[in-house]
Amino acid sequence: MNWTHFIYFALPACLCWAAGAYYAWKGKRIHAFALTASGLAIFFSYIAGMWISLERPPLRTMGETRLWYSFFLPVAGIIVYWRWRYKWILSFSTLMAFVFTCVNLFKPEIHSKSLMPALQSPWFAPHVIVYMFSYALLGAATVMALYILLKKGTATEKETNLTDNLVYTGTAFLTFGMLFGALWAKEAWGHYWAWDPKETWAAITWLCYIIYLHYRKASPHGIRTSCILLIWAFICLQICWWGINYLPSAKGNSIHTYNVK
Repeated sequence: MNWTHFIYFALPACLCWAAGAYYAWKGKRIHAFALTASGLAIFFSYIAGMWISLERPPLRTMGETRLWYSFFLPVAGIIVYWRWRYKWILSFSTLMAFVFTCVNLFKPEIHSKSLMPALQSPWFAPHVIVYMFSYALLGAATVMALYILLKKGTATEKETNLTDNLVYTGTAFLTFGMLFGALWAKEAWGHYWAWDPKETWAAITWLCYIIYLHYRKASPHGIRTSCILLIWAFICLQICWWGINYLPSAKGNSIHTYNVK
C-alpha cells in the first residue's frame, strides 16, 4: 500500500459519504447510516493498509494527520445526526472530509518508513488519534456556533445543548490527548512539559475551551458571546494544529517541526 493507491479508496469512500448525506436529507436514516459507515470502512482500510506498509502509524506528516481528520469528520457528522437529527451537519462534515481528501489527492506527500526516535513511543499513536477526533468534534461545534450567530432569531435550547455537548466531548478528548502527549514527552525527552511553541498553543487552546465551558455555566443566556468564544477557541486550535509551523518562534526551536516534513 502506498500513496498512489489513495484515490482507489478515497473516491468510493467520498461517494458513499455523499450518498449517506443525500439519504439523510430524504429521511432514510438506515440508508444514511449504512452508506456513511461503508465509506468509513473503505477509508479506514486505506489507513490500516498504510499503517501496515509503513510499519508505523501514519501520523508523522501533515498529510497523514489529514487522513485521520478526513476520517473523523464523517464520524462526528453521523454521531450528531444519530443523536440530534441534524442533517445539515452530516452534509457539512461530508463536504469538509471531501475537501481534506482532495488536498491530499492534489498535494501528495512522500511517506517513508523512517520514524525519528522521539516518535517511536506507544503514546505517539493514541496522542495524535485522540487529538484528531477531538478536532473533528470541536470543528462541528464551531459550525453550530456560526449557524447560531448567523441565523435570525434566538437560538433554541436544542441548538445550544448540541453545541455544548460537542464541546464537552471534544474538550474531554482534547484533555486526554494532552495527557497522552505529556506521557509521551516524559518518555521521549525526559520531562512532561517544556513550553515548546506547539505545547504553548496547545495550552492556550485548551484554556480557551475551558473558558467557554465556565462562561456557559456562569452566563447560560449569553449565547452570542459564548459563540464568539467558541469561534476564537477554534482559531487557536488551527494555530496549534498547523499554523504553528509558520510562526517564527517555532522555526528551528520546536521539537514538533517533524509535522511539516
